[in-house]
Amino acid sequence: MPETARQIADDLRARISSGEFRPGARLPGEPTLVQQYGVAKMTASNALKLLITEGLAYARPGSGTYVREFQPIHRVGNERLSSARWSSGESVWAAETAGRPVEVRDIEVSESRAPRWVARGLALSSDAPVIVRSRRYFVDGEPVQLATSYFPADLVRETCIAQPDSGPGGAYARLAEAGAAPVDFTEELRARMPSPEEAEQLALPSGTPVIEIYRTALTSDHRPVELNRMLLNAGAYVLRYNFGS
Repeated sequence: MPETARQIADDLRARISSGEFRPGARLPGEPTLVQQYGVAKMTASNALKLLITEGLAYARPGSGTYVREFQPIHRVGNERLSSARWSSGESVWAAETAGRPVEVRDIEVSESRAPRWVARGLALSSDAPVIVRSRRYFVDGEPVQLATSYFPADLVRETCIAQPDSGPGGAYARLAEAGAAPVDFTEELRARMPSPEEAEQLALPSGTPVIEIYRTALTSDHRPVELNRMLLNAGAYVLRYNFGS
């Protein structure tokens, strides 16, 4: 019985994991897969596309399909938001990108009226003013995340949160200085396909999904002080959460 595209992709994935195909190595092309697995050219093509969609491989037009050299980012949700991290001036990114170059580009800060869903998430009156911080994150030179944070303007307007450089420890350290330290966080996430603009901003191969995360930061009296919408390249991340019983 001929192998399906999924079975071929599973086999190639296992060979990548074993080290047979190392980062940067060229994977067998469609003619080789057709001969090796006894399948149609379309099936072989779909198998390679599956690996590309998963972020394990990428295509070089006119050359072939190669094992991706970019190593996935292990995002440990609860550890990255530890107050011990940002209160010491360390970025929340430090835990998941240790030793890897991280750049924050396209930082834009503005004040505007809160969209309805933001006002609801921050427990503000309709059209209340908010400070909006948007940015694009790069790891190893590749765009991996888009993020836009919303803060109550009356709380942060006079802080560095309203400036492009929010200072050591980032926005959470500045919130603490303003007497509104976040102590609890909630995150809601879903996977979806990106819009054309999102795909362009994250340089996504065709067919690659994104992970959309909405995080709310709350003070000890349960006041929401930040609503952050993040868009992650699903092929660049492994999401991990540690829980006690």
